[in-house]
Amino acid sequence: MSRMRRAPHGPRVRGRWIAFLALAICMPMPATAGGGLNRTPQPGAGDLEPVRLGMSTALTGPAQSLGQNMKNGVEAAILELNKSGGIKGREVQLIALDDGYEPSRTAPNMRALIEDEHVLGVVGNVGTPTAVAAIPIANELKTPFFGAFTGADVLRKTPPDRYVINYRASYAQETAAMVDGLIEQGGLKPEEIAFFTQRDAYGDAGYAGGIEALKRHGLTDEGAIAHGRYQRNTLAVENGLADIMQADTPCKAVIMVGAYAPCAAFIKLAKEVGLETRFLNVSFVGTNPLAEALGEDGEGVIITEVVPPPGGPGALADAYREAMHAFAPGAALTHGSFEGYIAMRILGEAMSRVEGELTRESIIDASESLGTFELEPGFTLSLGPDDHQASDQIWPTVIRDGLVVPFRWEQLSDRPAVAGVKVDDDG
Repeated sequence: MSRMRRAPHGPRVRGRWIAFLALAICMPMPATAGGGLNRTPQPGAGDLEPVRLGMSTALTGPAQSLGQNMKNGVEAAILELNKSGGIKGREVQLIALDDGYEPSRTAPNMRALIEDEHVLGVVGNVGTPTAVAAIPIANELKTPFFGAFTGADVLRKTPPDRYVINYRASYAQETAAMVDGLIEQGGLKPEEIAFFTQRDAYGDAGYAGGIEALKRHGLTDEGAIAHGRYQRNTLAVENGLADIMQADTPCKAVIMVGAYAPCAAFIKLAKEVGLETRFLNVSFVGTNPLAEALGEDGEGVIITEVVPPPGGPGALADAYREAMHAFAPGAALTHGSFEGYIAMRILGEAMSRVEGELTRESIIDASESLGTFELEPGFTLSLGPDDHQASDQIWPTVIRDGLVVPFRWEQLSDRPAVAGVKVDDDG
């Protein structure tokens, strides 16, 4: 009868095993073709290593709906990409870290993602103050910073930062569209337009863009423009409202550059104290959570968007809805998740066009070589070495009867009934 052999156990044999293991541990591992942090596997290396991407975003705190929506859209696009074979057979994975919309938390998150998690790129970060903290690290570590949810000029330098690629139109373009509409279609004078902004780089970016637009319409004294502010991640809007109401020239429109919770608090309080004016918000506000927070007070509030209606027609909207249903059946369709979906689709397109090894540098090279391209028929974008912003388009919307519907600036004068496609509120 045969017997199982027992493992070696004597002192002498154990010593040989320990020496062998020590030698094996000290032996250098074979280097990958790319080396460094990219960790790209050698051809024919068996199971293909996943393509790892990172995100630092607001998953807790007052702005968490913005971060969660963006993350949902990115993940829906990743699921769609993986179902079609990933990137040359490699699965795409997302590592998302919470920064609570605070730049002091973004910086260590960026280093953890790049240096510890070895991501090939960072996609879909949320916010301007957080981007201010993230961009120097992305540039220092030569890592793509792709499709951030912000329209600030700090991401839109001339010439552009090599590692910063944007999808969306800028805040300057959004506020310029508002100013043009209010003056050319609404008949307002520059001095009748006020600003309510977040007291940081985000609010400053929107305000600066709006002031430049007003100067193009004849504004000569910037001090004549009423400007109220509030502190990030708070609902302390009272002083900002007071500053606007105490201005020498009564305002007939307030351009708002903030997040949904404080902007909703401002609008509710303004209506409560009898301020009769139009309220306009840039896209970062978070349209769907803003509409939900406002309830009946949302009637007539205008929001500029940098994506088409999530529930509207078009091949890209159809693809987005299908991807969202596959990722999270029953999830709300929001402008924020649509933006995350588009940003990830652009990054996926760039990565799929890389010839040879997929590295951080080759992703940037491929992004700059996209030129004019379509994500879906009818949705045209453009990227190049001197143009790191894929889209300049803006879609105005308005809240009517609790629904977010398309809007035309001509309606500032006649305000007829508006028909549109329902967009679900966030839960």
